[in-house]
Amino acid sequence: MSRNRYDIDEVLETPFDIKHLKRSYVYIKKHKAKMITAFVLSIFASLSSLLAPLITQYALDETIPDKNASQLVLLSVLLTLTYALSIAFSNIRSRIMTVVGQDIIYDIRTDLFAHLQELPFQYYDDRPHGKILIRVVNYVNSVSDMLSNGIINVILELLNIIFIMIFMFFVDVRLSLLVLAGIPLFLLVVFFIKSRQRKAWQDVSNKSSNLNAYLEESVTGVRVTQIFTREEENEGIFDRLSNKYRKSWMRAVKYSNLLFPITDLISSFLIAAIYFVGLIILTPASVSLGIIVAMSSYASRFWGPIGSLANLYNDFVNNIAYLERIFETLDEPVTICDKENAHEMPEIVGNISFENVTFSYEEGNTVLENVSFEIKAGESIALVGPTGAGKSTIVSLLSRFYDIDSGHIKIDGEDISEVTLKSLRSQMGIMLQDSFIFSGTVLDNIRYGKLNASLDEIVNASRTVRADEFIKDMDKGYDTEVNERGTNFSAGEKQLISFARTLISDPKILVLDEATSSIDARTERLLQQGLDELLKGRTSVIIAHRLSTIKNCDRIMYIDQKGITECGTHDELMAKKGDYYQLYTSQHITVEA
Repeated sequence: MSRNRYDIDEVLETPFDIKHLKRSYVYIKKHKAKMITAFVLSIFASLSSLLAPLITQYALDETIPDKNASQLVLLSVLLTLTYALSIAFSNIRSRIMTVVGQDIIYDIRTDLFAHLQELPFQYYDDRPHGKILIRVVNYVNSVSDMLSNGIINVILELLNIIFIMIFMFFVDVRLSLLVLAGIPLFLLVVFFIKSRQRKAWQDVSNKSSNLNAYLEESVTGVRVTQIFTREEENEGIFDRLSNKYRKSWMRAVKYSNLLFPITDLISSFLIAAIYFVGLIILTPASVSLGIIVAMSSYASRFWGPIGSLANLYNDFVNNIAYLERIFETLDEPVTICDKENAHEMPEIVGNISFENVTFSYEEGNTVLENVSFEIKAGESIALVGPTGAGKSTIVSLLSRFYDIDSGHIKIDGEDISEVTLKSLRSQMGIMLQDSFIFSGTVLDNIRYGKLNASLDEIVNASRTVRADEFIKDMDKGYDTEVNERGTNFSAGEKQLISFARTLISDPKILVLDEATSSIDARTERLLQQGLDELLKGRTSVIIAHRLSTIKNCDRIMYIDQKGITECGTHDELMAKKGDYYQLYTSQHITVEA
């Protein structure tokens, strides 16, 4: 079953193990100095606050019975100072860790984005874009606090427990043992819910991903939705996905919320037990009121870190599912990449050869089989044939957007798998069917093809492809802002801007995949005049729906049945009265009709 569905839950390749946390260290170690500083401040804050019960005990047992007013004032000032220091240390530590958390977010998100830029087309073919976006935005935000504050807090709370135990045993050993008696019950609860909790939060991760994927798809396709009046059906689908997310969240929260009340209940029970044992069983003669008050305070403080660890455990389990998704994305192999000994592609002359090339997008479903042909430098070649026959696949393979299963593709005798991608693609001008233009200005979009292009170069390229005329008619001309996905331009205008962007790169090999499909016949005739001049001396591979536009190509290849069934000039193929003849005449008759 395809993964490219918004309603298909993603399955993790491997269960979580400690390796994920070890890998996280690469993002933590850069901020080690700040984290150590924050940790030391946290210890100072903890120790400052732990002095308070001892001061209270001394006041109750010594100062108040002795009616020593001056000492009581001094102890009050000291008590206030301990709280003030604790708050100050905690505040400084919090500010430091806020910076560290944001730095970690930046580092992870930068690595994710950089990796996504290198992943092959196949990765994006197989996944809804919404499921990719949620990993870069939501999941990274979720795990950053775990990797910064979370790790420090776990260590700190463990130290707090040790410090509190030292203070408790210093005050009274018997009551300290009573406080520790609740730990086995707490561990039993944790053991019971831990596996259920992790599975529940993984399910939340899946349902959130599905919801986000459908939302992204719906927003992108809202025009089609309104054209076919699919609003009610889409609302129903969204409601179903949203309801599944809500139910999975509530189920996960049910497990997460078990720990805190149980911890609080154990803490309250033990504090009551301290008063009962101290006042009734041990008697005031054995245990003073100050000791009982101090021990109840330490008991509350002891189970405070236990409760904090329980909450940290909840956050840890919640975010592990997100961390798994992030590393799963980072582990996605970059299958289309430079080989270890890849060399720079020399300046391209333009000779192209396919040698027994076989390719399939999915195993067992071959698109091209043992395809062989040669294109001489400067030749203009057209690829025609039925939809899905493999025309766009051939130009994608030539640009090495996919790797072939077997055979060789060579340019000027250089196997394209042996050269660096940048040196290959930088010398090719590729215009695909999807005339995608980016947010920014028209000038920015055309300059995308050559970052250092001057305004004169951009204007000349636009004139060549007949884009200059409509651009100048706009209020701000080349400085006109482009809406997201170019919604303030017609399909034909977007194609012309894409044409200018492709041509300004001064490519040695020009690939045009249905490049004029959205341009009206008059503009296409004008554009063809400019292209005829531009294509001189360049190797060009053209896929065109309207066959009248490729009649003057040096050769026309008819692609069908996993290969080339016919090849020749327009006149030669028309005289042959084969597949091309049938296609051309049927199109000609349709136009006349």
